[in-house]
Amino acid sequence: MSSPVPGSEDRHGASGAGMALIVGAIGIVFGDIGTSPLYTLKEAFSPHYGLAHDHDTVLGVLSLVFWALNIVVTLKYVSVIMRADNDGEGGIMALTALAQSLFRADSRAAYLVGVLGIFGASLFFGDGVITPAITVMGAIEGLQVAAPGLDDFVVPITLAVLAVLFGVQRFGTTRVGRVFGPVMCLWFVALAAIGLWNTLIAPEVLKAFNPWWAMRFFAEHGWAGIFIFGAVVLAVTGGEALYADMGHFGLQPIRNAWYFFVLPCLMLNYLGQGAVVLQRPGAVSNPFFEAVPDWGLYPMIVLATLAAVIASQSVITGAYSIARQAMQLGYIPRMQIRHTSRDTIGQIYIPGINWGLAVLVFGLVIAFGSSSDLAVAYGISVSATMLIDTLLLALVARMLWPRAWRGILVLCLGFLMLDLSFVSANATKLMQGALFPVALGIVLFTMMRTWRRGRELLREENRKEGMALDAFLPSLMLAPPVRVPGMAVFLTSDPTVVPHALLHNLKHNKVLHEHNAIVTVETLGVPYVRRRMRLTVEPLDGEDFHRVIVRFGFMEIPDVPKALSRNGERHGLDFDPMETTYFVSRESIAVGRHPGMPAWRNKLFAVMHRNAALASNFFRIPGNRMVEMGTQVEI
Repeated sequence: MSSPVPGSEDRHGASGAGMALIVGAIGIVFGDIGTSPLYTLKEAFSPHYGLAHDHDTVLGVLSLVFWALNIVVTLKYVSVIMRADNDGEGGIMALTALAQSLFRADSRAAYLVGVLGIFGASLFFGDGVITPAITVMGAIEGLQVAAPGLDDFVVPITLAVLAVLFGVQRFGTTRVGRVFGPVMCLWFVALAAIGLWNTLIAPEVLKAFNPWWAMRFFAEHGWAGIFIFGAVVLAVTGGEALYADMGHFGLQPIRNAWYFFVLPCLMLNYLGQGAVVLQRPGAVSNPFFEAVPDWGLYPMIVLATLAAVIASQSVITGAYSIARQAMQLGYIPRMQIRHTSRDTIGQIYIPGINWGLAVLVFGLVIAFGSSSDLAVAYGISVSATMLIDTLLLALVARMLWPRAWRGILVLCLGFLMLDLSFVSANATKLMQGALFPVALGIVLFTMMRTWRRGRELLREENRKEGMALDAFLPSLMLAPPVRVPGMAVFLTSDPTVVPHALLHNLKHNKVLHEHNAIVTVETLGVPYVRRRMRLTVEPLDGEDFHRVIVRFGFMEIPDVPKALSRNGERHGLDFDPMETTYFVSRESIAVGRHPGMPAWRNKLFAVMHRNAALASNFFRIPGNRMVEMGTQVEI
């Protein structure tokens, strides 16, 4: 789909379905959902749900897993939602931007859509924190089957693996990433082989493809049977990642990988685990590793650990990407971003996000102590995110598919009922650990809304206390200051008000450059911006003053000097890097007598603002070409 917002560009051609892209997608996109067999059936038959290990119950659970995978992942995400791309990009934030484009930017509807999307992103991040802990621990717990005496070493080994994983992030993943695809391909082949071997021993499990067994499960268990959705949802966690990572690989490679490779391998493994439980009910304690032949246990533990690390890596790099998008869209403070590859601009490392995740993940491993306990906490946030995806899809359906939108709305109604079932089932686990990701999501949501609102109040205060630029320049020229050669760039968030840095430069240095540009950076609701839309230049009253708007997409790195130097000449401006000086204002926040937010939120905003990365770093402005001026603003 082309974006409804002008200025974007399509980045995927018809040749995107090559084998290299498919293998790459298998390595990056399917890590989370590909490691779900480690704990899904183990959780379904845990004491928490009180299910018997009899023939009908096993087939009923397997049938629920099969139809959940096909309805939620195959139909909802792969077949429908992945068509709702924002200029080739997916994920809840891209879908939110697409939905907001349906309304006026200052309308209440656009505001509510933004709140809904940010809440979904916050919840998704809350559940995403659990992924590295549960996948790595689930893999290491294979030792309990191979060598029960090593139980006490599961947590220390898990922490050691995670420490190495987070520690190497600063070096980038370009080289390591090349082996992700082949390793995950080997992982899925191993899943299929183990599943096929055990299914041939007990082919009775093939009956699970019949939805009658899922319906019979509910007929036997009544309304209480809906609680099993709290475990079934574990099989589809990672479905949203297929949509979120669409911009890296394109629609067709992800579809081909899912339809013809990943889905068959996953289902064979689930069937094989079910066959083992039918043959040996005691295997229900860890059906994944119990399905592995004795001679293959240790190699499988190693392979499972590698797959878990890859799944965790996908979550970590995904967190970097979401954080960068949130910074660009103005929902979180600027943070230090390091580029780990000279060839690929998307390869980034955000220290604050990395070590914040590390602390949370380490805490989860120590606090919960096993993948079974973590599984109780897993699912509610991601199921709520899936519900929000459905609501946003219903909003954009008419714009994207005017001829088929009624049929899409009918599908959305069905998706909504299933999503509500997942959320309801997981809500019963709030007091048993599921409260953690919800609480984390609420905290993140509060911080993001506080930052957004605080920035709005800051702009209002600057506009109220500042001077109108159009009125200031003619008065300045009545008694012009001393002129010095070169170009001065004054960065400001409000292009209609005189930048504080300009006033302070005139007041303290008593000079004015020969050429001056009042530059404002805007982030559009599209991933990438065409070059012709990058700059808008407007001459102002006064000698050699221009108002410049620099636009970036929410997936781009905002390199202001590069954007100005590459595009300035087309507008008659020369931003020679050696002759251009950048002036930046850095506000310190004080809480006023009549604050625009509750006092605690004002204090929270002040702390966040004080710890935000410098604009020079975020906009990639060379330190030796920048002058920073401080000012205090009361909100």
